[in-house]
Amino acid sequence: MTIRFRKYSWQLAPGQLRDIRQKVFIDEQNVPPELEWDDTDEIADHYLAVLPDNTPIGVARLFPALDETGHIGRMAILPEHRGKGFGEALLRHLMAEAAPQFGELRLSAQEHAVPFYRRSGFHVCSDVYDDAGIPHYDMRCLGPRLAMEALPDNAYPAILGVDQTSWLFDTEGRMLALMDALAGQARQRLWLYDRLLEHDLYDRSRFRELISALARGHRLSEVRLLIHDDKPLVKRRHKLVELMRRLPSRIELRLTNDDYPLEDQPFMLVDREGVLYRHDFYKPEGFGKFADGGRVKLLSESFQRMWDAGRSSLELRELPL
Repeated sequence: MTIRFRKYSWQLAPGQLRDIRQKVFIDEQNVPPELEWDDTDEIADHYLAVLPDNTPIGVARLFPALDETGHIGRMAILPEHRGKGFGEALLRHLMAEAAPQFGELRLSAQEHAVPFYRRSGFHVCSDVYDDAGIPHYDMRCLGPRLAMEALPDNAYPAILGVDQTSWLFDTEGRMLALMDALAGQARQRLWLYDRLLEHDLYDRSRFRELISALARGHRLSEVRLLIHDDKPLVKRRHKLVELMRRLPSRIELRLTNDDYPLEDQPFMLVDREGVLYRHDFYKPEGFGKFADGGRVKLLSESFQRMWDAGRSSLELRELPL
């Protein structure tokens, strides 16, 4: 059965929208009313899902935050309409609405709903926490456009260790979306090999935030940056280098040794499964994969050989913080 979606501001939202939230969150889940009704309602777009006969069955809201991030929340389907795919349809409608505006989507998921959101390309990015007496996890989708391109045929799009799709790219924008989607799911390691740490690629605020979260959030995390030339880093302040020098035990940079064999193509490895591979140092062309353990193992061995033969950057070490 198809459903339709209507969008409202809070001031013009019909009573059915409030009624559904009252029934699901306050009456069914015992959320205190003072937590359910908050100031965010005033700035959010509100969505009402209805059947062909205009029967209201579900609601959700979408609102903007800083750094081109959209937040999805207050998703609810009435009990008698659950298990029919309506929740998934509502979520993906919000993602389609948000994708042209936001490079990242976030939401707070009740523990039991985590698999539901993963099927649409969201991954967990926090420890469990209590919200209104209910266990929750923060989840994010770092490539909503990628997810919408893959859905509905590809379940778990861009989920590390699960999605076996070869994601091709030939533009910088698509490459960066794949890079962030991979880096944002790293739990232990991120190894990067390139000619330079180009500012347009690696000195972006979102990429730095993802690297910082990995380095600070996991005791055994390891970020390795292996490059051919550090002179541009010395000439121009690179915030990723500043981060490296503040977290020297978690983030390390080395220069390649030209006396030893080097790979002809740049790549990024994430944990034991994820890879972003470019065909050329100078072009944004290549592919990303989220579940390719065999390729990652081979490239890891090559990276390790280059890393062992590499050397520290004396110039960067002597730069003041």
